[in-house]
Amino acid sequence: MQDFSLYFQLGWQHILDWRGYDHILFVMVLCGTYSISEWKKVLILVTAFTVGHSITLALSVLNYIHINTPLVEFLIPLTILITSASNILNKKPKKNGVQFKYILALFFGLIHGMGFSNYLKTILGKSSSIVAELFAFNVGLEFGQVIIVAGTLIVSFILIWVIKIKKWDWTFFLSSAVFGISFVMAAERLHALL
Repeated sequence: MQDFSLYFQLGWQHILDWRGYDHILFVMVLCGTYSISEWKKVLILVTAFTVGHSITLALSVLNYIHINTPLVEFLIPLTILITSASNILNKKPKKNGVQFKYILALFFGLIHGMGFSNYLKTILGKSSSIVAELFAFNVGLEFGQVIIVAGTLIVSFILIWVIKIKKWDWTFFLSSAVFGISFVMAAERLHALL
């Protein structure tokens, strides 16, 4: 139980660490087009992302796949850029667009899981029994992710329902800001990749 608590804490601290804000930005922009009343859609969307990153996190930590770290570090802000651009370009989302967004979240989760795995591998070292630690870390990541989602939906609620900002204005502002930040991040990481 002590190990579970330790790895759970490492998981949520990792995703909420402001020095590694790329994952925070992704989760924010992923759910930034929704309001609190659409929490079921957000739950499904975040679950799709969770399934994706859980798969590659496990496969990488258990050494079934090997990762080119600079490439993954470049792909992560690229996923943020694409998600932000999608939010901006889809002012009036189509019904089938929701399903596409779930598939995109699942796919992007696969990429983010590879990024999480590098951190977890350095902590685990040469440990031979890692399944419980992997599970605890993943649960911790999810706990941190729920905090980001809740924070984003609360800010959305305050701006849209209390201050009376149009939903599209909030979505456009958040997505544009995150797009700009992730563009710079991707450019810096591309330079490091080359």
